[in-house]
Amino acid sequence: MDNLSRLHRKIISAENLSFKLAKWQFKGYKTVFTNGCFDILHPGHIDYLSKAADHGDILIVAINTDASVKKLKGENRPILNEDARSLLIASLRFVDYVILFDDETPYELINEIKPNVLIKGSDYAIEEIVGHDIVLKNGGEVKTIQLTEEYSTTMIENKIKGIE
Repeated sequence: MDNLSRLHRKIISAENLSFKLAKWQFKGYKTVFTNGCFDILHPGHIDYLSKAADHGDILIVAINTDASVKKLKGENRPILNEDARSLLIASLRFVDYVILFDDETPYELINEIKPNVLIKGSDYAIEEIVGHDIVLKNGGEVKTIQLTEEYSTTMIENKIKGIE
């Protein structure tokens, strides 16, 4: 199998993920879940996702669909479409699976996956993290990771536009 095909296999549907979850649970793997738009991949994303992967055995990254990003960020976003964003995130060695979600939040997906560890950026309090209740109720952990402040998609977008 060629490298590009391997990357596409990391982008998975909810149905296929359910099967894999059962296998991972049986093997005692610790699953880590995080989510975001990941509109323009930048060093801040790399730092965040690599640190998230350090908290378990399997890192699942849920990415907002294009329609979901538009609802959250406005008509001019996303800059890159969901296929491009998924492929970029899947190309990271420490990301095991990428899954798209169409809702404004990944609450239902978190409820389906029931990860051992739920991670978001430190700009959130634990109680504000969508799905924290599900993970804690199931004996999991909810953690935050310090964000790299010198990088953000909005800052990059503004620099391109000359707004800086």
